[in-house]
Amino acid sequence: MDLSKCKTSIHVYQCHQDGPGSEEIEGQEEVSAATHWLLPADEMEGLWENLIFDSEIKNNLLHYARTTMLFSSANVNSNIISWNRVVLLHGPPGTGKTSLCKALAQKLCIRLSDRFRYGQLVEINSHGLFSKWFSESGKLVVKMFQKIQELIDDPEALVCILMDEVESLTAARRAGGNEPSDAIRVVNALLTQIDAIKRYPNVLILTTSNVTGAIDLAFVDRADIKQYIGLPSPPAIYKIFTSCLVELIKTGIISSNQQIFDWRALAAFGETRSAATLCSFKLRDLCYSAEGLSGRTIRKLPFLAHALHLRAPVVSLAEFLSALEMAVQTQIQERKDLSHQSTTGVST
Repeated sequence: MDLSKCKTSIHVYQCHQDGPGSEEIEGQEEVSAATHWLLPADEMEGLWENLIFDSEIKNNLLHYARTTMLFSSANVNSNIISWNRVVLLHGPPGTGKTSLCKALAQKLCIRLSDRFRYGQLVEINSHGLFSKWFSESGKLVVKMFQKIQELIDDPEALVCILMDEVESLTAARRAGGNEPSDAIRVVNALLTQIDAIKRYPNVLILTTSNVTGAIDLAFVDRADIKQYIGLPSPPAIYKIFTSCLVELIKTGIISSNQQIFDWRALAAFGETRSAATLCSFKLRDLCYSAEGLSGRTIRKLPFLAHALHLRAPVVSLAEFLSALEMAVQTQIQERKDLSHQSTTGVST
């Protein structure tokens, strides 16, 4: 890449150290309705860079967010061209959907610092908004968004609303008698609130789901982007494992001066193996064995490899890779055992 032909931007920022706060709302009983961060937050620093996907998901989301701001700044008539400021990330558990939402909020707060003085991330407690009191849940949703509205009213704040496992709040509405159920009231209240806040230029709604079939179609239709986040492929697993190995080498847990070649370099080598490439090829082979595991599980495997299969505090790269291979095999066997128990339980 010729950097002389690239446009570079330097963003100087300071992270908030305070950690998240809790948003309480009053109903028949006090409810913990949301967790609230001031952005940029120290605990989310580096999260964006360490999320690895097979496609250009991260860049696409950044471009989407920029376009929402551009259209708002240009006063594009939303009655002619419609956008709702809603993103839905869906896919199997452990693939990084929630982490990506948080990382996106952090990244946008930094990138858009010329427009917004600070950021707010509000993670709604989807399960907590359901009350044991009949008809109370819909009112709790309204009260929650009234609090969010107070944040949106500050034009210098970029407000990102995160609804994790959004199917909890947007279960498909099905007629159940003449009186609408509490769940239907919640869906109706949520859709009304989304429609009300989409006109504000400083808000973005980020949602995730593991069970998209359970989500009300009216909510799905409001999502501008419906992005599937799947399990990582072997090349993505290789990048994840490489980042973990680099960290362990940096911290002195792995003692090695050996280079870990990237996936493309190994492809260029073909099947020609040498002392310099042996560990990299072993890691590549291991990634094929780990295919089918979630990113969350893969990130835990280096820790489990050391905890369960190594006794020395500092080991060589070859020793660690052997332990990592055993950890992968153990994880796969545990998944098979759990699947077998589940099948046996259903059949009996």
